[in-house]
Amino acid sequence: MDTLLPRELVEAAVMVVEANRAAGRRIAVAESCTGGLVSAALTEIQGSSDVFDAGFVTYANEAKLSMLGVSSDVLDTFGAVSIAVAWSMAQQALKKSGADVAVAITGIAGPGGGSEKKPVGTVVFARAEKGADPADIHADRKAFGDLGRGGVRLQAALCALELLMPKADVSPDP
Repeated sequence: MDTLLPRELVEAAVMVVEANRAAGRRIAVAESCTGGLVSAALTEIQGSSDVFDAGFVTYANEAKLSMLGVSSDVLDTFGAVSIAVAWSMAQQALKKSGADVAVAITGIAGPGGGSEKKPVGTVVFARAEKGADPADIHADRKAFGDLGRGGVRLQAALCALELLMPKADVSPDP
């Protein structure tokens, strides 16, 4: 495949597109620290328009406010790299698109910008699904460490793609 993107990222995107096509789901992404990398990986796949509805690159806080409608109170209280902001980004991406599932990514890729509480390599993810209880929050904070800017962004994109995989229905054994 002719691509500028790392093979593992494209392979993960292929799995996401195929699995969501099979499940009949449309997806959206709200990206901050990945700067559109997840959307780029998804659109690298021929036929991704069957499942990929929208990508919001909201790098600046102002973009999170104006494009997605994240509350300034949430941003001011918790900071851009927080479960509250990631959850709001995912919910708003879902609301502003025709998607069935949305994933949000916000974090600190480095080399600067980290703090003691949120060091470089801290990335927060959230997934929102159409029809799900909004109180049932699916969000996680990961500490990748200082892998370099490209390394943090790649790991964040891979995690986001994993979150876009349909959950398997697991039936209890009789």
